[in-house]
Amino acid sequence: MSKFGELIDSKIPVLFSFYTDWDEPSKNTNNILKDVATSVGDQGKVIKIDIEKNKQLADALRIKDLPTLILYKNGEMVWRKSGEENANTLIALMQQHLQEEH
Repeated sequence: MSKFGELIDSKIPVLFSFYTDWDEPSKNTNNILKDVATSVGDQGKVIKIDIEKNKQLADALRIKDLPTLILYKNGEMVWRKSGEENANTLIALMQQHLQEEH
């Protein structure tokens, strides 16, 4: 979990997607996340975390529904949502937090 602490401490927005391989909505989110990552480039990060391989972290964050999307910036959770979300909404959210750093 110390690596997670390093990741969230970033000055750029970091969007985490908590998922499992067997969950259909999680699979649907994969292409959306690729679009978001492409759109924000190196100004933000998009990281997928398999909850079955990271049970301790999932428990600590109380991940109950899949996929769960969480946005961190400067070590703070700034947004969280369970369920599917469209690429445009996520891109707008990331851009909003990019602009806040200027």
